[in-house]
Amino acid sequence: MTGPRRLDLPARFALVLCTFFFGCAATPTFPPAAPSTGKRALPVERDFQASDLAKSDIDTAAEAHSQECLASARLLMEKLYRRNPREWRKGHDSSSNAALARAFDPRAEFRFAELGNVRGSDAILLALKPEYGGDRVFAFGVGLASMVFLSYNGKTEFYLTDALDAQKLYNSARNIEIAAWKLANARGAHGEPLLLSNETVGDVQNLSFEREFGKMIAYQDVMARIAAQRTNRMIRRVVQTLATAVFLPI
Repeated sequence: MTGPRRLDLPARFALVLCTFFFGCAATPTFPPAAPSTGKRALPVERDFQASDLAKSDIDTAAEAHSQECLASARLLMEKLYRRNPREWRKGHDSSSNAALARAFDPRAEFRFAELGNVRGSDAILLALKPEYGGDRVFAFGVGLASMVFLSYNGKTEFYLTDALDAQKLYNSARNIEIAAWKLANARGAHGEPLLLSNETVGDVQNLSFEREFGKMIAYQDVMARIAAQRTNRMIRRVVQTLATAVFLPI
């Protein structure tokens, strides 16, 4: 029986080279927008493509983990706008949905002039400066999502020619822990939270933010372990106290 995957080695090698050159110029794909329900969008189903022949099982897993992690970052940003509706009005967007769409426009790759084009931990630190007058949710969301994006070397599609850095993935997981702690504890000059997230109503705690951060950390830790096994490299593990922790390089 013959099928689409029964290519001989020369043909497969040629396909890998073509995919490599195409992938270098490809625009990243980010998770689709979900209805404003506080829930993540369902994964997008797609048909088999010829470029899939140039992917290993690990490449497919990397795509799934990166998309799920970015979907969590987008959902957290949506939840923050729900809790802090004043923030999007500080920017130039017509609504929180417009701000979300702009933040996750793949053409921008998380670079925005109003943030000084900073990404990752720099954007998160900017969002949580007491004196910052811009849209804190936009800066925090861009920082969180771009931290994930950068840990996958600025890609959302992976092929046999790609190599993931397990240390970057591990560092990003620790940085997400730090970002979650800073978000929950950042205060203004009068002791007020800079951004509202988890809340307690009576005896009931709403920990939806904490759960979504936990998912992101798990995605990154699992992918770091897979990448380390693939490259046979050890991960340098770091133990920090959250209250004094610094963001790790990615």
